[in-house]
Amino acid sequence: MSAKQIITPALRAAVHVRSSKLNPELAKSAAAYLSSAPSGGKHALPDLSYDYAALEPVISAETMELHHSKHHNTYVTNLNVSLEKLDAAVSAGDVSGIISLQGALKFNGGGHLNHTLFWENLCAKGSSEFPTSGALKDAVDARFGDFDTMKKDFSALTIGVQGSGWGWLGYNTNTGSIEAATCANQDPLKATTGLVPLLGIDVWEHAYYVDYRNVRPNYVNAIFDVVNWKAVEERLVNAQG
Repeated sequence: MSAKQIITPALRAAVHVRSSKLNPELAKSAAAYLSSAPSGGKHALPDLSYDYAALEPVISAETMELHHSKHHNTYVTNLNVSLEKLDAAVSAGDVSGIISLQGALKFNGGGHLNHTLFWENLCAKGSSEFPTSGALKDAVDARFGDFDTMKKDFSALTIGVQGSGWGWLGYNTNTGSIEAATCANQDPLKATTGLVPLLGIDVWEHAYYVDYRNVRPNYVNAIFDVVNWKAVEERLVNAQG
């Protein structure tokens, strides 16, 4: 599908559907999904800035390859398929069809968004160092007291996710503080809670089963050794404006 094929229905959704059978929120949602496609017309699996083996022994090359090239790629593929179906449903004025696609769009769109951020969260073990000063340290100290308490509280919340989901550190634009939160499945943090995502930990079993079997606490504890805190701090500074 070309970029023109997606963007034109998006504009049509914003103008035509608003005055047709769709309620305003559904019309707005359809237009937003369609216009989210990049200039090439389709979402693509992002390249990693490091080798699959770069995170060993915390995360094995086997896990990274499966997680990135198989699992994340599936979310991207299914998101593009869902957008093509949404394009057709909007063009046909098929209200029922548009509504039926919302679950697939949320799940696969969230999976693509969450994983793209997740890869940026990570770096080689020797490059992972929590800052001794600056915006991130100040925010962690203000909310949790210190890094160790943040890690303890954030880890406990993340380990406690029932079934599959994500643990997050996010920025609350209303209070100006960071918060720990969880989301089920692939629900995006900002759309679900209003928090701006800073750091996400994937606790779907495909993220750690090869290396840790079903012992989620060991995985969550270990992943802090490969967190790219520079990227986390950059997101925080951007969110603070």
